[in-house]
Formats: sequence, C-alpha cells, structure tokens
Amino acid sequence: MFTRSRIVAVAAAGAVLLATLAAPAGARSAGSDDGRGVYSVPTADAAQRSAVAGTGVDVLGSRDGRLTFVATDEQARTLRARGFRLNEIGDFDEMLAERSGRAATSAAVADFPPGDEAYHTYAEMTAKLRAAERGHPALASVSSVGRSYEGRELHLIKISDNVTRDEAEPEVLFTCNQHAREHLTTEMCLHLVERFTTGYGSDPAIRALVDSREIYVIPQVNPDGSEYDIAGGTYKGWRKNRQGRGTDPNRNWDYRWGCCGGSSGNPASDTYRGTAPFSAPETRAVAGFVDSRVVGGRQQITAHIDFHSYSELVLWPYGYTYADTAPGMTQAQARRFADIGRQMARANGYQPQQSSDLYITDGSVNDWMWGEHGILSYTYEMYPRSSSGLNGFYPPASVIPRETARNDEAVDILLRAAG
Repeated sequence: MFTRSRIVAVAAAGAVLLATLAAPAGARSAGSDDGRGVYSVPTADAAQRSAVAGTGVDVLGSRDGRLTFVATDEQARTLRARGFRLNEIGDFDEMLAERSGRAATSAAVADFPPGDEAYHTYAEMTAKLRAAERGHPALASVSSVGRSYEGRELHLIKISDNVTRDEAEPEVLFTCNQHAREHLTTEMCLHLVERFTTGYGSDPAIRALVDSREIYVIPQVNPDGSEYDIAGGTYKGWRKNRQGRGTDPNRNWDYRWGCCGGSSGNPASDTYRGTAPFSAPETRAVAGFVDSRVVGGRQQITAHIDFHSYSELVLWPYGYTYADTAPGMTQAQARRFADIGRQMARANGYQPQQSSDLYITDGSVNDWMWGEHGILSYTYEMYPRSSSGLNGFYPPASVIPRETARNDEAVDILLRAAG
C-alpha cells in the first residue's frame, strides 16, 4: 500500500551539519581523504574507455572519444603510469561549490540551491504524484514497491484507462534517478506522469497509448542519495545510495553481477557493486516489483527505459560484453534493439549505441531486465551532450521543460513497440 511519506530532515544548524558539509565532497564520495580532480582523456575505443573506468574512477560522461571523470590523486597517477594523457579540468570540491552558488547553510530540510528550486525534492515529488492521483483518479494510482535504505517509500504510479484493473495489455516501466546526482531524470519521470494524465483528455495520440498500455513510473529509485546530494542547499556530486559507504545501484543487479571488470569490489569506489546482487534495498525492491509482473508464467512488462544523465545517448544491452550477441541475445533480437534504439535517437537527437560501445559495465539494470525477463530495456543518457565536468549533472532549472519534452516522441516510439 502507498503510505504517507516522511520528510527526512538533515541535521539542524550546528557543528555536526557544518562539519559534514564542510568536508571535501569528493573525499566523502570516495570514502577517502585523498583529493579528487575532474579530468578528461582522449580514448580511441571502448576498450580504452573500459580500461579507464575499470580503475574505479567516477565517469561523468563520454562523447566523441573523450571521457570525463573524477579521480583521486592515486587513480590519476595510476592512469598516467599506464600511458593515459590526462587533462585536468578542475578540483572536484571547488567545481561543486561554484555550481551550488553559495556556502553551506544550516537548512533543516533538503532543498536545491538558489535558482534551481524548480527541481523537485523527495517531498515535492511525492506531493506531485499525489496531486496526479487526486486530479485523475480514473487514470492514476500511487503505490510503493518498497522502501529505501533510510526508509523512504519508493513510489510507483500506474497510469491506465482502467487503472484499478489488471488488464491484458502490454506494460511499460519507466525508472529514474538510480544515480543520486542525476536530478534531471526525476523531472523526466514527473513529466511523463504529467503528460499521460493531463494530456489524456485532449490529445488523441496520448489517449490511444494510455488506453492500450499499462504505464508504470518510478520517479526516484535512489531517494536517499538524491536527498543527500542536495542537503543544506549545496550539491555534493553524490552518485551511490546511502547504505554504508554507498552502493552504485546500477552495478547491483543480478545479471552477470561483477563478472567482467565493469564494476568495483572496493566500497570506496563510485562504481562499488555491493556485497552481493541486490544487496541494495532499492534495487531489490524494484526487481521484486518486476518479478511480480510475471502473471501466468508470462512477464507483463514488455519495455523499459531507465533515465540517466548525461551525454545524450540511447543505450541498449548488453553492457557486460562487447559482442553484439551473447547467450540470451540472438542476432534478430540484437537487430530489434538497434532498430528501435535508432528510431528513438532520431526522434530526440541522441546518439544510439550498444551500452558496451561506451565502456564495459556489469550488474546493470538493462542487462538484468533483458537477461532475466526478456524486457526491451534501454537507458537514456539525458542532456547535456557534453560538459566540462560536474556541471553536466546540474544543468540550470530553466532547461527542464525543453529537455523533458524533447523525449516525448522517442518515449512514444517505445510504447508503440511494446505491443
């Protein structure tokens, strides 16, 4: 059942909060006192990008052969010793402070820095979902797939013309905010909710999709990390959940988990895969919901998009291998992934490619959705196309309407393909 969410307060003004926020954000993220810089490096191919990512650095984005990432001093020395030519863009903490636009405050509740208030906090996101349910009770129903590590509800909203019934219609799932600092993705999921509820009465194309599909949206898979990233009104560049030193949710899925050098076994790493598959309660809860949609031996969810930022990419499985085909993926299935991916990319202007063409990842949501359930699963890496560093995760709030609506046609392509 959907339960009333709790606004989880951050510590009030005082030494504890100020000491926490004053500590180097990069050091907190890595679980180390080592300094952290933002770097870029030219790479010739996916193998070189995988070699860089495999050192445990925090990859920020990649386009046109250039990889941008955060690395500790030790990681930077290792990469240079391996022959990589690193271009230092700036200091991790200084760049965060500059983007936040002010010093740490003693705010009692998480909020975005001045100028970015149009982004939704967890409480505001919850209120937005409830408002959609109240305003469109015949179309929208809010529930929960479980709780986060810190106890926040992982909200799920279903949108369908007969929302209280489990109809024999293809189901499509949209998930957002696996990585804490990727706040634009929460806005993407909220845009989907708004579009498919308020547009239902006036847009025949929207009505046709809602009438023939059951749409599920999870706007925040990682609410703890998202709230931590903005606590006190300053950005922290936080990626993982808040379990211990943090687990990367998108390396924690139980398909080829930890198999192939595409994640880290070091809890200090930003790509730490966790102690076991689904050791993160957030991924375990979302997977449990997907498992529950196997009805009569058949998976009802036929398509899925997981929204991330940034680099403006449409990605599809597999991520764990460079091969186009592998066990569980025939040539025909690989062609279908690529065909639909390219159609969506033409619609939104993103670059389409197999996930491993970027770099090797293992334990990812797309690989699990397809490998475990045969769900046509994609990742959208949203705006911007490229960035000089951390600003790519914190675009100004003014771009939200444009960059979410930009995906309307691409999303509709997948909804139609789900049939």
